[in-house]
Amino acid sequence: MTNKKVVKTTCRMCGTLCGIDAHIENNKVVHIEGNKDNILNKGRLCIKGSSAVTWLNHPDRIYKPLKKNDQGEFEEIELEQAMDEIAEKLMELQKKYAPNAIGVWKGEGIDFAQQEELARRWIHSVGSPNYFSNDTQCFASRYLSFNLVYGCWPQADYENSKMIINWGTNAPVSHSYWMQQINEGREKGATLVVIDTRYTDIARQADIYIQIKPGTDAALAWGIMREMIRRDEIDHEFIDNFTVGFEQLKAYAEQFTFEKVYEITGVQGKDITRIVDAIAKARPSVSSWAGTGLEHQTNGVNSIRAVTMIDALSGSVDRKGGMKTPKGLGMRGLTIYDEKPLLELKPVGADRYPVLYERRQECHTLMLMDQIISEKPYPIKGLVMTAANPVLTNANSNKVEEALSKLDLLVVKDLFITETGKMADYILPAASYLEREEIFSNSAKQAAFITGKYIDNGLQTEYELFKGLADRMGSGEYFQWKNDHEVNEWLLEPTGYTVADLKTNPSGFIFGEYEYEKHRVKASNGEKPFNTPSGKVELFSQYLVEKGIKGLDGIPEYHDPSYMETKNTEYPFLLITGARVQKYFHGRYRNIPQLYKSDPHGYLEMHPEDAKELGVNNNDRIKISSRVGSLETYARVMHEKEIMRGVVQHTHGYAKENINRLTYDDVTDPISGFPALKSVQIKIEKID
Repeated sequence: MTNKKVVKTTCRMCGTLCGIDAHIENNKVVHIEGNKDNILNKGRLCIKGSSAVTWLNHPDRIYKPLKKNDQGEFEEIELEQAMDEIAEKLMELQKKYAPNAIGVWKGEGIDFAQQEELARRWIHSVGSPNYFSNDTQCFASRYLSFNLVYGCWPQADYENSKMIINWGTNAPVSHSYWMQQINEGREKGATLVVIDTRYTDIARQADIYIQIKPGTDAALAWGIMREMIRRDEIDHEFIDNFTVGFEQLKAYAEQFTFEKVYEITGVQGKDITRIVDAIAKARPSVSSWAGTGLEHQTNGVNSIRAVTMIDALSGSVDRKGGMKTPKGLGMRGLTIYDEKPLLELKPVGADRYPVLYERRQECHTLMLMDQIISEKPYPIKGLVMTAANPVLTNANSNKVEEALSKLDLLVVKDLFITETGKMADYILPAASYLEREEIFSNSAKQAAFITGKYIDNGLQTEYELFKGLADRMGSGEYFQWKNDHEVNEWLLEPTGYTVADLKTNPSGFIFGEYEYEKHRVKASNGEKPFNTPSGKVELFSQYLVEKGIKGLDGIPEYHDPSYMETKNTEYPFLLITGARVQKYFHGRYRNIPQLYKSDPHGYLEMHPEDAKELGVNNNDRIKISSRVGSLETYARVMHEKEIMRGVVQHTHGYAKENINRLTYDDVTDPISGFPALKSVQIKIEKID
């Protein structure tokens, strides 16, 4: 008999978390479509989501653990044997060197919610503070920026906005259901402003498109704020009662005249006037959202801080149509930082990037590579990595390979053998998002979602991995639950809900109506309106001043990006990396035939005049080089309006054209430590 079922669950092919209907027959997914009842994507689904059928059933999926033999080849072994050997080797390394000689690295290939907290819990339970993740090159910088200003991670209320400003983000490609919300807002009359170096998919739909020099967004933001103040298009009541630092901001903004902004950014004064005109009509329903395009610069954190202060000046903070400051479901956390902070063991990068560590408890992945190689200030010898592929996705891939090759033990857990997996001593098969139970929440929608173990291939979940290691390494008391389901029930206990409650509406369990202007209610109750040191929106950060970070003040001052400070005639072109391709997600899914066939290799986007000077035509082979490496790729000549002269762009994630062989790891933001992936100086040579 054929066993058929259709389950409503959450897609995990990227971080957007769309609702899907998964059709399953005889323990195998056979079809995936959008869930029309889901409150987020409302039935729409990108090609990644539907292609998960091919991906999950791929013949190259790993179903048994692999161990590298003395000849450097992988052999299948039993899971219990693999776990015993891995745990024993980790304990040996800790005994031989020190407890902090091992670390864990969380990627996004499996998940980034509960999996992250489980990884954090495990590494601290076994006595090391060294937790690493992909977030030190994506998300964490924006998190810090927003958190420094608002004390939270705000969300744009696009559906109700009257003006939407998108900085360095491309929603149709990177966040599909956000584009649905943006369109809903525009149907109600919202003005859409897009600020980007490239003429992206969303820029094509904008009412106002501003093309800007890479890394100069903060100067434009300061020019906008200066004009808002000059014209008195600001919310005095909100500023007076709920912000600190306005006078310092006002004084600093004075220097950003139209002429100065144009000199720095290439944006004309008339465009600033158009933006402020729109803000004047729309406030307080203005949402100014910064994407990853800003955080990959040496001035990333301060750029995003400046951008988001536009919302504060317009009084759009937690107002309908502005930037929501949501409250979550209220679940327990899995981390044990209060019980075992382990600061005396010197988490990697905590001294150099104290804001990153204090606000995120993130160790620094770029510094990890240097520390593995140098063994200073102490050796790192073992690493457990869950679904991360830093050989493709981290800056300076050549150094990444050098560092990983020096480890005594590298364990990789993934669905496939990746470029990083090839370097591992052990590869453990991972359970997909249809093979485990997990909770997600969307605080902006006040909704929670539950996935389930709808397919059972006998694969180990992330909880089972970390519980199994903890039990073997003597810290099993921190993993007292039998399985993922018990973990989820424990996480939900403070909320008053259960897993069964969430299952009543897998399309979005609403746990409360959204309340705007919560800061006013808190203030009237004698509570801190915002979760910042001052309790207010911090236009000036005394916290940063006290950190004494060189070149920074409490105001998010504008500093030229690194390429402006160090002009290099040998490498005359400015490389931007990381523009999204909808069918892929970072280094993933190039093993899906129908996707790879349509986009099989990387290419370098360039302005037609630059191509003409180089004698390069579309699809010509070219060699591109930076001071850290080189590679061969293909040229793509763009329309003159699509990219600026002297600026080129290459997407990451292609193994044969791994653009991170050119990116630096030693030019970073002083607060977040993020590498300058959007301003790499290169040269281009045509290959005859």
